[in-house]
Amino acid sequence: MSQSIYPTVSAGPPRASVVLRPGLTLPEGLERYEVAGAGAIFIGVEAGDQVTLRDLEGGQACELIAADASGKTDAGIVGASANSNAAGLKALLLQDNESLAAFRAGLARRKIDLSEPQAVRLFGATTPAGTQETFTVTRDGSLIVAAPGGPMAVDGHDTATPVLVLVQRARIRPRGKGADLPEPLADPVLDLRVKSATAQSYFVKKGDFIQIIDVDGRQCTDFQCFSARKLDQGKDHPLDVTATRSLMGHAYPMPGLHAKYYDQDMEPLVEVVQDTCGRHDAFALACYAKYYDDIGYPGHVNCTENFNGALADRGVAPRGGWMAINFFFNTGIDSHGVMFSDEPWSRPGDYVMLRALTDIVCVSSACPDDTSPANGWNPTDIHVRTYASANKFSRAIATRATPDAEPKMTRETAFHSSFAKHTRNFVEYRGYWLANCFSKAGPLEEYWACREKAVVMDLSPLRKFEVTGPDAEALLQYTLTRDVKKLAVGQVVYTAMCYEHGGMIDDGTLLRLGKDNFRWIGGDDYSGIWLRETAEKLGLKVLVRASTDQMHNIAVQGPKSRDILKEIVWTAPHQPTFEELDWFRLTVARIGNDQGVPIVVSRTGYTGELGYEIFCHPRHAETVFDAVWEAGQPHGLTPMGLQALDMVRIEAGLVFAGYDFSDQTDPFEAGIGFTVPLKTKTDDFIGREALIRRKDHPTRKLVGLDIDANVEVGHGDCVHVGRAQIGEITSAMRSPLLGKSIALARLDVAHAAIGTQVEIGKLDGHQKRLPATVVPFAHYDPQKTKPRS
Repeated sequence: MSQSIYPTVSAGPPRASVVLRPGLTLPEGLERYEVAGAGAIFIGVEAGDQVTLRDLEGGQACELIAADASGKTDAGIVGASANSNAAGLKALLLQDNESLAAFRAGLARRKIDLSEPQAVRLFGATTPAGTQETFTVTRDGSLIVAAPGGPMAVDGHDTATPVLVLVQRARIRPRGKGADLPEPLADPVLDLRVKSATAQSYFVKKGDFIQIIDVDGRQCTDFQCFSARKLDQGKDHPLDVTATRSLMGHAYPMPGLHAKYYDQDMEPLVEVVQDTCGRHDAFALACYAKYYDDIGYPGHVNCTENFNGALADRGVAPRGGWMAINFFFNTGIDSHGVMFSDEPWSRPGDYVMLRALTDIVCVSSACPDDTSPANGWNPTDIHVRTYASANKFSRAIATRATPDAEPKMTRETAFHSSFAKHTRNFVEYRGYWLANCFSKAGPLEEYWACREKAVVMDLSPLRKFEVTGPDAEALLQYTLTRDVKKLAVGQVVYTAMCYEHGGMIDDGTLLRLGKDNFRWIGGDDYSGIWLRETAEKLGLKVLVRASTDQMHNIAVQGPKSRDILKEIVWTAPHQPTFEELDWFRLTVARIGNDQGVPIVVSRTGYTGELGYEIFCHPRHAETVFDAVWEAGQPHGLTPMGLQALDMVRIEAGLVFAGYDFSDQTDPFEAGIGFTVPLKTKTDDFIGREALIRRKDHPTRKLVGLDIDANVEVGHGDCVHVGRAQIGEITSAMRSPLLGKSIALARLDVAHAAIGTQVEIGKLDGHQKRLPATVVPFAHYDPQKTKPRS
């Protein structure tokens, strides 16, 4: 048989690229909304739409109200009969809750009267997680979906949790045809649509706010502004990203202390107040004609020429390439110094909010680039709203627990106002503003106060989950490494939570409040989500409900902590007294006396000292703090921030997620192998087989290092023996107590023996080395005699 002269080919057309976007790629016409616990939202609907409401975590009531264009409520709009007067929503609106401010404004705009509403109440305290109901819309209108809830008792579990809303549209609107804009955050002064591939200029008064919205998602917008006063003087000095980077010390400003943008004269023009995306560019120019000419698209519309046109009548000279802050433009610089870009992180409705620090002339574009992923290959619109200076908007950065979760804005803890009396230095930490250090003392003095006297710190961002039901113990026994069956009521245990491969999901403490009542306290929202998903997969009769917003906490730590708290903690006769609390025990108590505010006190901490944590409902936080503060003054009580906390926890060998462990690290490699009782726990648990294998055949070990240099060492610095890298630094500090630099490091087991000489690489890892010696960890009180005392 003769050989063919034609090549062998794969028959058929090419396959489309497979791109996975977990939770983000919804079927055509399907929209997803999440109503926060103790929250409410509006959704516009049209006849034929299908609306599904789902109780995500179980046990959460939901109220559904439909209104027509005139504001009249009518349950018939969703084909239902009213069975409620919306008492839950009305109670929410009576609360002084800033998150509902935009919702209240939306009620007024729609002229919806809630005096005698027709509402549909769904779900209840016994509803299993995932329960849902579907409604078909009979005529156009607006929906209100509320997830009502009141304050949770400190030893209770009736927390308010989210409700998921899925809307299947009868009329499909393709991407780029104008998604529904999010609700205005207040009454807009300016409501401006910047059409795709155009730019518009606008004036903003000093103190007013500018909200720049990505309408359809994955769309870049260049922003530039000028001092109106300087323009009147003939000076067109624009926002200067190079001056801004130099002054702020960041690639681009974000909400918080380093939030301002400056012009070339180093005068501030705007500051960032809120950001729901968190990924922008301040290095590249706005796209310009030469860029497109050089890649083979001569004459392509570009942001620079659009800027020139929009600013022509504002007294601004044209440029060949405009410096700008490129909001939502996703760029980076790789290890070889090469700048790259990819699709934006922004979703439909994501925004950046700025505040004008002087009267300014602004210009915003909707980038026209369709030659790269910069706009998701499909340029769309940008929308700009401005709000009067009289409005109040808190500084916030959005975080998402999972890719498909709704963004949550940075919040103040219930203790924020108490700590704010002592500092302005707050940083974003896991969705909350926490004190970094305090004006009067500073990190070093706070450190010594913890070691010698007592400190109080805010730990409210710790994630809390109520795990309740007849199968609660079974779920936790299977998902945590510790033997939960040995945990008595009133006891606390520190444990790891692992994936099947042995990598860690989280670490945290488990409190047993009753036979079938537990409270999981970890560092990450996903640990609770994973518990719930596992329970649903196994069909267990257990609810896992988030209670972080219902349970805020401070820690009182240090040798004097017991003397301080014994003066103010009252316990009922059936509860352990405060002075009876052993290490890792809890008691339900009150402040002062039997009429005081309720609290839970646990003898736990993250400092390596004797210490306690006090949990309360947010509405009682000020009372709790004031009592602790007053009782602590004779004992030298000092507030402590994150900088000092990091110092004491490193000395004590206490690990921190993202630094000392990750999902690629098992508990043995993280130095907390004691949380995995493989020889005594007789029940199976997730990751057990992998952990047996990894324990029997270790490759890495967490060790302590004494460093023979005062040069700063940081997380991620490489550790070498000769030329070979054998590990990396996970955490490091200059120890005031020990008088030397110390570190925690994860090393290859071949070089992890006590006394081994290693070198820490700086610069490129080879040009500069710091000698160090492997030592036991923890560096401070390795037998934990202090917290046991």
